[in-house]
Amino acid sequence: MQYSLSLDLVEKQQRVNGFLTEQLQGYKNANSPLFDAMNYAVLLGGKRVRPFLVYSTGQLLGVPLENLDHSAAAIESIHAYSLVHDDLPAMDNDSLRRGNPTCHIAFDEATAILAGDALQTFAFELLVQDPFLTPQQKVAQIQTLAFASGAKGMCLGQSLDLEAENQAVSLDTLEHIHSNKTGALIEAAVLMGFNLSAYSDNQQIKQSLINYAKAIGLAFQVQDDILDIVGDVNKIGKTVGADESLNKSTYPKLLGLEGAKQKAQLLYQHALDSLNELPFDSTPLKALADFIVNRDS
Repeated sequence: MQYSLSLDLVEKQQRVNGFLTEQLQGYKNANSPLFDAMNYAVLLGGKRVRPFLVYSTGQLLGVPLENLDHSAAAIESIHAYSLVHDDLPAMDNDSLRRGNPTCHIAFDEATAILAGDALQTFAFELLVQDPFLTPQQKVAQIQTLAFASGAKGMCLGQSLDLEAENQAVSLDTLEHIHSNKTGALIEAAVLMGFNLSAYSDNQQIKQSLINYAKAIGLAFQVQDDILDIVGDVNKIGKTVGADESLNKSTYPKLLGLEGAKQKAQLLYQHALDSLNELPFDSTPLKALADFIVNRDS
């Protein structure tokens, strides 16, 4: 049967959403809006690219889906927390996310901050409580996600992005920013699938997967920058022109719109070349790379 990325994405979205819903029930407290804000932040839409990468990389390497649920949910929780904080007035000050009011608009700023904090710790609780993993595998997953999320990964990228506002930065600097801000979690998603496989000691397979993840991580940001100019707010679910209003350095600003599109295609080819080094059928990962550089939302 011919592979369908759209069907695969929907199946994995439904799987991780159902798992997150079930796991979050234990945090419900009628006396606090925190639970509602956490649910709102993590379950209100989203493509679930990072969980898809955890599941698809793991499946590629023979890992059962049930062994990947906690890891997929954990990385989506980290991603959701980052978006909540990214949207805050002190950061990007956005009012729209996934076609809905941002968390601090739907609730209030303090509740949004706490929801983000709680989703971050929830991610690591999920990994610690995973009944399918050995202690060594749990440590590997926690280490991978913590490194990608913190001061050597996503948080560093966010900090550098804020520092770059109202400044002209070089292409190398821009890539350094987004390799951390966007790319670090995408790389972590691939590695979290890899870590649980029988190939976890194979450095050649690991490097090929890392190269793929680095390419699609940057391509994701390039396409985001393009959509900030040409996107439809009803499709992308967030404010068009937000980067320009904050005077951010972007790929279209540095390369021009056509140059940015060419950059995305070059990164796409790098991703395919990396997957072609693997002795497996990597159709889902190739299809995702194509989706990333051609999406309109």
